[in-house]
Amino acid sequence: MTARSRSIVSRQTGPHENLSSRVERALAHPLRKPLAEHTSEAFLGAREWLMRRAGAPLILDAGCGVGLSTRRLAERFSECAVIGMDRSADRLSRDHGRLPDNALLVRADLVDFWRLALADDWRPARHYLLYPNPYPKAAHLKMRWQGHPVLPVILALGGALELRSNWRVYVEEFALAVTQATGVPASAEPFVPGETCLTPFEQKYHASGQSLWRLVVELPHDPGLVPAGVGGER
Repeated sequence: MTARSRSIVSRQTGPHENLSSRVERALAHPLRKPLAEHTSEAFLGAREWLMRRAGAPLILDAGCGVGLSTRRLAERFSECAVIGMDRSADRLSRDHGRLPDNALLVRADLVDFWRLALADDWRPARHYLLYPNPYPKAAHLKMRWQGHPVLPVILALGGALELRSNWRVYVEEFALAVTQATGVPASAEPFVPGETCLTPFEQKYHASGQSLWRLVVELPHDPGLVPAGVGGER
């Protein structure tokens, strides 16, 4: 099969010069975004589902898209409870075969779902961020997870956190942010998927010959990373 996929084009060739200050701000100032009602309802449903899994280790597949990665993670880790979250009902509704019994797909705002999960003391064994939107324009740093105010929540959940991207800069930035926020060493490494790619994007990028990058880091559960406070969106 021949596949063509455009590589990411950006004037930014290395980690953003404002990354450290964005991380420092996220660690010092509380995220004041109100919780979306639909995500709060979705979280309650996911919480009930998880409680029926009899203490199975939890895997979060954040930004799961069409849910193919959630299915494959559930098959690979059959002893775990795998929850895939995405904001798009259209993507989640696409047919990629039967959903395993140990998997759940949830339509939710990731920022809010993460916050609710941390508040409910969720402790994922594994946490995947597979090919997030890179927002390659330098002006969009705050839209990347490493530059977003929710970063401390992502890290505070703990577990084996794995990020994959076809843009090396994104992974390098995330690694720097992890180390700055937690003190845990993290680095970007080249990655070649096995016979089965986890996501359609991974398949497309790999088939078109693009270099893939990932970060894998084991983090402690540490709610103290998140600054306290409530209020309106900032």
